[in-house]
Amino acid sequence: MPNQIVIEYCPKCGWLLRAAYMAQELLTTFTTELDSVTLKPSATGGRYHIYLNDALLFDRHEASGFPEIKTLKQWVRDRISPGKDLGHSDR
Repeated sequence: MPNQIVIEYCPKCGWLLRAAYMAQELLTTFTTELDSVTLKPSATGGRYHIYLNDALLFDRHEASGFPEIKTLKQWVRDRISPGKDLGHSDR
C-alpha cells in the first residue's frame, strides 16, 4: 500500500508555510517510505489536519496547537516504518 500524507491547512490563517515546512521535513526523512505529501487548502477556517493514508493523524483543534516536527516524525515512523532510526529526533 502506498503511504500518502495530506496536510489540510487554513490559507486564511497563513499556515501554508508551516504546512510546506512539515511536508519538506517528512519527505526528507521518509524518502523511500512516503509516496506523496499533498498540501490541501481547507475551506474550513482554522483547520489544520494531517492525514496518513486517509486516517486522521493530527487535528490542531483537538491538540490545542501544532505538533513539534520531532513528534510528527515519530508518529509517522511508528505507523509506516517502526524500525526506522530517526537519529536526533529519537533523542
